[in-house]
Amino acid sequence: MRVLVAEDEPRIAADVRQGLEQAGFAVDVVGDGDAAWFQADVESYDAMVLDLGLPRLDGVTVLTRLRAAGSVLPVLILTARDGWRERVDAINAGADDYLAKPFRMEELIARLRAILRRAAGHASPILRAGDLELDTRTKAVSVSGRALQLTPLEYRTLAFLMHRSGSVVSAGELLEHVYASGTDREVNAIEALMARLRRKLGAPVIETRRGHGYVVAADPP
Repeated sequence: MRVLVAEDEPRIAADVRQGLEQAGFAVDVVGDGDAAWFQADVESYDAMVLDLGLPRLDGVTVLTRLRAAGSVLPVLILTARDGWRERVDAINAGADDYLAKPFRMEELIARLRAILRRAAGHASPILRAGDLELDTRTKAVSVSGRALQLTPLEYRTLAFLMHRSGSVVSAGELLEHVYASGTDREVNAIEALMARLRRKLGAPVIETRRGHGYVVAADPP
């Protein structure tokens, strides 16, 4: 899954990028509000980590513009400000959660995963489809209790499909959501990726809807 990080402090931005990539996300980083607004408007992301104190355009203004444009992108706010009013303003502008600086990377990742689950309608951190289980906290994937070893790209792809279980996802959507900006992205690569995933899964979990895309069947409620 793909995340946009808008943070103007280079050290924090680098730490967040590294932490999120280790947690299995594809990450793009921008350092000011104008770039954050532009990138979120023209690219496809699954979530955004947004600092309030950005130069050029502050975080609340970026978020207000996104929501005014109809964006439902899950947004986790970062703030170094002590006052409660800024946090309230961010929540009222449409933030899904906030985290005060300094923070632990583990908490940021946990909160980010939580807003992603809520956005997809999943209450549990463990996603299931038949005998397939994916634990979003540990990145552990298993089929009928058999642990699977997936590459970061394979994990991101499977996690994205399972978050969207029951919905058909086109190859174009997958390209937009599992690769970071600047990565060579071709539709043919998705077919090869799916072939590798299916071999590892060893179960008919990912269906192909010809002319439309791929779907992981949702478990009945």
